[in-house]
Formats: sequence, structure tokens, C-alpha cells
Amino acid sequence: MGLMAAELGLEVAPAKRAGLLHDLGKALNHEIEGPHAVVGADLIKRYGESDAVVNGVASHHNDVPPIGPLGILVSAADAISASRPGARSENMTTYLKRVEDLEKIAGGFPGVEKTFAVQAGRELRVFVQPNQIGDEQAFVLARNIASKIENDLQYPGQIKVTVIRETRCVEVAK
Repeated sequence: MGLMAAELGLEVAPAKRAGLLHDLGKALNHEIEGPHAVVGADLIKRYGESDAVVNGVASHHNDVPPIGPLGILVSAADAISASRPGARSENMTTYLKRVEDLEKIAGGFPGVEKTFAVQAGRELRVFVQPNQIGDEQAFVLARNIASKIENDLQYPGQIKVTVIRETRCVEVAK
């Protein structure tokens, strides 16, 4: 964080603080509801951290919009750090099995056309057949898929389920 901030001509100290504190919410009591980025940001705000650092922590997973550059930099530094060999305790076989299981769970629901685990398995995008799943049913389907994931899988953090229902109307002018 400090190196990236210096390279961009930004203040280094707040960048280092945001980078250091960005995952603090993961270490808190799991009874606290919400994404770890927002939970951590709430805590450091209560302890008098600057608004720029608080927003950098809160926005590093796009749970809230970034106000300044710190959220974007924290997100980039987090991705760089997570991609280095050995950064995650999970081995490749376990990771691939989890992603496969995620897609298989969603694919088992009626009306689901395709499923894609994205963001390293932190998000599941579910494409449905619009003639079988209505708008209201899409919300119910998202909740049902999330519940099944909660009940059937072991996974770190949280998984966002996004149901996409798309109707395309095409005409050709001749």
C-alpha cells in the first residue's frame, strides 16, 4: 500500500494504515452481522481513524463506494497479496472442488441455465431461463441458493449469490 501510494504521489501513512487495518473485521466476533470490510471500518471509526482510512477499509470489497483512492488501492493490494503462492491455506484441489460444488448446487435448481463462480469463489452468478423464472421468483431463488450453500458447504468468509434474469428482444431492420 505504501509503495503504491508513493508511486501515485499520495500520502503514504494513511495508505499504510488502510492496508494494515483492511481485514480487521475478519478477526472480530462472528456474531456481528455484515461483511468484514464494513465491520472493520465501523470499529476503526469508533477508535478515531480518519475518514479516508475508514472508507479505504470499508470499500475494499465494493461493499460501499470508494470516496477517494484508498479503497481502490486497498482492493488492488489485497488482490496482489492474495494471489501470491501460499497466501491461502486452501490447496488448489480443495479450492477447485469448492468452486465446482458451488456451481453444482445452483445448477440443481429448476430454471437455472448456467452458473459461474467468480471472485475466487466469493460470488456465484446464476443465469436463469426468463420464461421459467419471473422477477419475483429470482429473488426467492437467490435466497434459496444462498441457504443451500450455507447448509451444504464449508467456505471461508461469505459468498454473494447474484441471480441474473435477462430477456433479449431483437429485431432486424432491413
